Amino acid sequence: MNPQSTPNSIEENEIILGTGMGPLRFGATMDEVRTLVGEPEEIEESEDEDDFEHQAWNYYEDDHLLSLYFDREDDFRLSCIETDNPGLRLFGEALHGRTLDQVRDLMQRHGQGNTPELETMEGGEVRLSYEKSMIDMYFEEGQLQFVNFGVFINDDLEVQWPSK
Repeated sequence: MNPQSTPNSIEENEIILGTGMGPLRFGATMDEVRTLVGEPEEIEESEDEDDFEHQAWNYYEDDHLLSLYFDREDDFRLSCIETDNPGLRLFGEALHGRTLDQVRDLMQRHGQGNTPELETMEGGEVRLSYEKSMIDMYFEEGQLQFVNFGVFINDDLEVQWPSK
């Protein structure tokens, strides 16, 4: 990404659950995303054995990754974001490097305390998931390293696109 086109301000890296991050809004078309963040350095297509067809647009900046996911069944609109950006924020607070307990406390304080799921992955990292909030947070050596979050889905499995 061109640093001039993506200023590293708090707003740029603020996660808004169910809505997006900074100016990136779930439901945006590929053209809208391209206008906001430019051409991706890499585009990954889903494998045939994947449950649903999607594209991941990867952007690399200073050894950090921003991946934007577009699903075919959602007309290739932006539906999920994954990033390890150290400037990442949630509810106005820095996330990167926080401990599991600190992140749980943050979620609880903001009414997101629905029972999270905790899983140790094959590589040893720990995943903390809040299904209703559509966010997965990954910890390595006890500190938050990256986050994956998406558009809300209701109990009938219908996508709840944020209003523009």
